[in-house]
Amino acid sequence: MGNNVLLVDDSSTMRKIVGRSLRQAGLDFDNIYEAADGLLALEVLEKESVDIVLSDINMPNMDGISFLREKANRANMKDIPVFMISTETGDDIIGEAKALGAKGAIKKPFTPDMVNEILGPFLK
Repeated sequence: MGNNVLLVDDSSTMRKIVGRSLRQAGLDFDNIYEAADGLLALEVLEKESVDIVLSDINMPNMDGISFLREKANRANMKDIPVFMISTETGDDIIGEAKALGAKGAIKKPFTPDMVNEILGPFLK
């Protein structure tokens, strides 16, 4: 049985690219849910069983850092692992994300091999 993933990015094109990269990396997901920002991601996490979240940092309405903060305050979702996928992978922003519970980061642009290298061990 595969895992369920939530892709959080304000670009629908980027969500499709990430979803395709997951499949090309050979990672087994039963469901790939999508949200355009942190607020919508919280709504998905309230309704669906999600095993891992891949989130952008810069988004309107609720960015990735604010999403991590809010998610950490909700008992029913605080333990769901989050990996940031962003062009911003500086130590300051990723350090803040990790301090708020993010497990790691994938820098855009990325390849399916990079996705597999970072997520593969976590999901197997």
